[in-house]
Parts: sequence; structure tokens; C-alpha cells
Amino acid sequence: MTKILRRKSRQIMVGNVAVGGDAPITIQSMTNTLTSDAKATIAQIERQVKAGCDITRCSCPDETSARAMKEITKSVSVPVVADIHFDYRLALIAADNGAACLRINPGNIGGMDRVKEVVKAAKANNCSIRIGVNGGSLDKRLLEKYGEPCADALVESALDQAKMLEDNDFREFKISVKSSNTPMMIEAYRKLAAACDYPLHLGVTEAGGLRAGTVKSALGIGSLLMDGIGDTLRVSLTADVEEEVLAGYEILKALDLRHRGVRIISCPTCARRGYDVQKTVETLEKRLVHISQPISVAVMGCVVNGPGEAGHTDFGVCGGNGEFNMIYVDGKPDHKVKNENVVEELVGLIEEKVRKNG
Repeated sequence: MTKILRRKSRQIMVGNVAVGGDAPITIQSMTNTLTSDAKATIAQIERQVKAGCDITRCSCPDETSARAMKEITKSVSVPVVADIHFDYRLALIAADNGAACLRINPGNIGGMDRVKEVVKAAKANNCSIRIGVNGGSLDKRLLEKYGEPCADALVESALDQAKMLEDNDFREFKISVKSSNTPMMIEAYRKLAAACDYPLHLGVTEAGGLRAGTVKSALGIGSLLMDGIGDTLRVSLTADVEEEVLAGYEILKALDLRHRGVRIISCPTCARRGYDVQKTVETLEKRLVHISQPISVAVMGCVVNGPGEAGHTDFGVCGGNGEFNMIYVDGKPDHKVKNENVVEELVGLIEEKVRKNG
């Protein structure tokens, strides 16, 4: 199998999670509760973590939200990034109240004196920083220079802001250059990757709903990961926050970059199918969402491609000509089950393997 060679980048810490260097590519998400409602925010973060989230982010639009970070960060098991815009004082409060990272746009929080204050607070609290450049909020100077948002404008903005932090002797930061335009986003990240060695946070911003947003993100993020570019990512979806995490893992699993949970290989079905493949897959996805150990399962309708696919997975089912289907274990045919028992049989085998592995 062809192995993707990752771009060499610096490594920073977001709380206790390494980003960049040889660290695994991490999955991020963001809460959509009111951050001031610490109880609701904590509950949502716990659901993200259950889905596999490594780092989460909370918007801090006001002082109450920034101060709520103290209770939130003490109650969850993953690092929390404070999302700050315009009011630099909120970054100072969030840093003092447990934020592991500050997501800022140095260009929209004021002059260099305010950037210095944010850097001072970050250093004092062992916070990292994410420079977040977005195609929808470029500053007027760059819009006047380039006429409209474009890849070069995004990169110039990012490098200008990186210099602001470097001039304050601060290098514990990562960069994102997001756009809702997928080709623009891809071009911007490729140019930025060639221009610096800082870790990069990938994402297609405002990607859309579950289906369209996942497709756009898979194309944008996946294209860059294939180039070895990217150290952490967020799939931005107008959907339940857990879906962002699950979609992120599917992208990484598809490229053999990171494995978590059950990976289902299934056929699109045809008239040869020996059982209801679609319903089986849909049910398995729901029944196995709690599994975090990497396990592969082939759900195949017939004997044309079934044995070949099942021969390379932990478990599999291959449709037969009658009411019985062959169950595969460790790539080999093991026993037969009736159509109506396929789901229960596979779930039982997988959960037993998880128990044995601890």
C-alpha cells in the first residue's frame, strides 16, 4: 500500500495533545451551545469525546462565556480552544480560565500592543494559539490589493499574522487558511505549506449540511492530506457536532492515516445480493458507533467480490444463494447464518473481540 509522506512541520502542544511533527493527525470540532451555559457545553463536549474528538473549541463572544471556560475545562477530558474575535480582553480571561489554545485573528483584535498582551497571557498560561484566517473575513487592505478573496490573499494574511507573533518571540501556534470555496482552500494551503513549517489546521469553512458539507470537506481536506499536508482538521458541518468528528475519522481512515472504530466495507448491492445489504449496513453503523477499537468489517451481498473483500477484514459476511450467508472471521470462511441473524452475529463477534482486547 502506498504510504503518504507527511510534510515536516514544527510540533506544538494544545493542552496535552501534540499537533504537528510526527504526532497523529487530530480531529477537532466546535460546540454550538452557549458557552455561558457551562452545563450544556460540557454535556455536548462529552458527546464529541465519545465520538472520538481530540480537541474541541468554544466561542467566547462575551466575558461570561470566557469565564465559563474555568468550569468547562475542569470538567472535560480534552483540550478546549477559546474562539476569540475583536475583543482581545476575552482572550486574556479565557487563558486565565483554562483555555488550552486561543483561536485569534491578530489582525482583528487591534494593534501590536494588544497582540503583545495576548501573547503574554498565552505564555503565562502555557496556551498555544491558532491563527485563523478566513476567506469571508479578510481585512480591507488585502481585499483592496487583490480585489476579492483568493488563495494569495489568504496566505499573505496568514504570514503577516505569523510574523506578528514571531516578533513577540512566540512560536507555539498553528495556522488555518479556510474558505468555503474548496479549490481556493486547497490552493491556499498548498502555498502556505511551501512557505512555512508551522503546523496546519485544515478545514473547508461553512461547508454546508451533512451530505454536501462532508463531500466538500472530504475533497478539500482529503486532497491536502494526500499531499502530506495537514496536522489537525475540523469538518465544519451544519449538523450535529458528533457528525463532524465521525466524518473526520472517515476521511483519515479512507487514506489509511488513522484508524478508530469500525470500518465497514460494503457493496452498493445488485440483483445478486443474498440478503438486505443496505439495511444491514445502516443497522451496523448505529449498533457499533460505541466501538473505538479499529476493526474492519466487510458486508458483501454475493460471492462475486464478497470472498475477496472479506478475506482482508477482521469480520465479514458474504451473501449466499439461499437463506444462509457465510460469516468470515480473520479473513477466512467460518460458519453460516440465516439472513435475519446477520446483524446480531456480526455485532456479537465484534463486541466479543473488543472484550478480549480489553
